[in-house]
Amino acid sequence: MKPYDAKETLNVTPTQHRNNCNTIRNGSMLSIPRFRALLPLLAALLFYAHDAPPAFAQTFAPASPEEAGVSSERLARIDAALEAYVEEERLPGAALVIGRRGHVVYARAFGYRDREAGEPLEVTDLFRIASQTKAIISVGVMILQEKGRLLIDQDLGDFIPEFDSTTVAVSNEDGGFETVPADRKITVRDLLTHSAGIGYGWGPGAERWEEAGIVGWYFADRDEPIAETVERMGNLPMDAQPGEKFVYGYATDILGVVIERASGMPLDEFLRAEIIEPLGMVDTHFYVPPEKAGRLTVVYSVTEENGMARAPDPGHMVGQGMYLEGPRKSFSGGAGLVSTPGDYARFLEALRRGGTLDGARILSPKTVELMTVDHVRDAWQGDGGGFGLGFGITEEIGWSGLPGSPGTYAWGGAYHSTYWVDPAEELVVSYMTQVIPAQGLDDHQRLWALIYQALVD
Repeated sequence: MKPYDAKETLNVTPTQHRNNCNTIRNGSMLSIPRFRALLPLLAALLFYAHDAPPAFAQTFAPASPEEAGVSSERLARIDAALEAYVEEERLPGAALVIGRRGHVVYARAFGYRDREAGEPLEVTDLFRIASQTKAIISVGVMILQEKGRLLIDQDLGDFIPEFDSTTVAVSNEDGGFETVPADRKITVRDLLTHSAGIGYGWGPGAERWEEAGIVGWYFADRDEPIAETVERMGNLPMDAQPGEKFVYGYATDILGVVIERASGMPLDEFLRAEIIEPLGMVDTHFYVPPEKAGRLTVVYSVTEENGMARAPDPGHMVGQGMYLEGPRKSFSGGAGLVSTPGDYARFLEALRRGGTLDGARILSPKTVELMTVDHVRDAWQGDGGGFGLGFGITEEIGWSGLPGSPGTYAWGGAYHSTYWVDPAEELVVSYMTQVIPAQGLDDHQRLWALIYQALVD
């Protein structure tokens, strides 16, 4: 084959790109030398449709795996594993981007964007990232602390008066609940660490949340600004006392409103100005632009009873079309963004580098350090780690049975996507698929093992 030409690669048309992907998917890339030669091509194609920042090629650029201490031969085991998940109809498709030592060493997609239509998945396709939105919002809050607009130990009521005095629902022996005053005020830090006692409306006071029409994490179908929904939350009974324990829920949606109040900007505009545009995340949006509609992946469900099936349209908390045809009014900071594996990898790489990428600095290194250490201590109910300001934190690696490093920070999304940053190994991983529910799947654990076994230096 002719030598790799980066300029030629970046100028391919979408049709040529699709043909290249089909050639790779159909198995003509079986030899290790050819696999290694095409990896830079694959990584570069990740951005073929983007107006990437001019500095992109100088920093988070494609490189051969060996240049970054990764084995091409061992990376091929990931291909085999993900192809098997698709062939066995356990996943409709999946896309993965791996960065090591500041370079993209792997960027591939497997399976389908739309199985029924036979449309192959591409690594540039758009995914609903659900709770992966939370990390971006958390960074937005810390940007505002750096700008002097807020302090994370400030009372939430300073920004949203409806939360100045809150209540807590306490279960009683009759199967009902009693409402008691909160022991103290909720702070911004409580929200960042999910220790504010605010769930997703399914706690002891569920009936009150249901009456208010606020249950579950899905917001794309709401025909009201997020601030109006959040203001109503302040008058509902919470699931636990502030600081009592880790309760996963609307905390980051509330932080989205804090950002709006502290910055004086709508949430979408703030994120675009402070994070998305500086980092060159050209395919990250709350709602899919019409011209990109053909790149939005279809949502599937995987259950033990029915196997894989196309999720209903719109469907409860799925909404095949709501990110395209919905009201476009509710900017959910907890679960609202769509993105690509490549865009999200750029966000992660900026954090790994201490808050900067391509000459744009969104945070200081000390703020990133503050975000990625445990803040919840005894309130955390998991094993081997804790929770920082927007991220789950690994402190001990032995409990999971998988390789890794202390200090790794990670999370995922409801549609079965996941990500992590391992500072010790200079590693970022962005993995996306669209499956909800995802019963009986072990691809996250298998992927974790396969990526670390490919690190040889």
